[in-house]
Amino acid sequence: MSSLDELLSQIPVDQIARRLGVDEQTAATAVRAALPTLVGGLEANTRDPDGATSLLSALDRHRDSPLLEGGVNVTDVDTADGDRIVSNVFGDNKDRVVQTLGRADGAGGSDLVARLLPILAPIVLTYLARQAGKSGEPGGLSDLLGGLLRSASGGTGSGGASGGLGGVLGSVLGGNGGGLGDLLGGLLGGGKR
Repeated sequence: MSSLDELLSQIPVDQIARRLGVDEQTAATAVRAALPTLVGGLEANTRDPDGATSLLSALDRHRDSPLLEGGVNVTDVDTADGDRIVSNVFGDNKDRVVQTLGRADGAGGSDLVARLLPILAPIVLTYLARQAGKSGEPGGLSDLLGGLLRSASGGTGSGGASGGLGGVLGSVLGGNGGGLGDLLGGLLGGGKR
């Protein structure tokens, strides 16, 4: 089974830190906060048939991406595509999600998170496309995303964005996720991806 740690291992934090002009610790903290939030947003969108169909279409577009071959090179990430993905995932709640993640201890603020999410989103979709296989079904995709979220919380919780994200973020952020997770859990699902 895929895990959030496996996905995290695909993220070149050192390159992201250089691209964003921050130290590696700040970049790592921001990535650890943003990654489960992105996955949670994608999982929440699979609960709606239109959202699941849209996500499967997006995964098809990323299935043959060379982005993960030989390790990710951040300069190869299409951040315009990433911005579209983030907008679709969070919908009208995008700015609130960015602001909330930016307030996480050590995450570098909202501006950093706003620049980070479009870098992470194409990497996440490419990873998910490879994990889902060629005959992805909305239910299987939801299970894959839920499994990623459960892996971040030590296998506990529902894995759903509104039910388990608070615990996931709490564990990822070293116990600082409680209110952050509750707020983000309430925001997710507002997109259409």
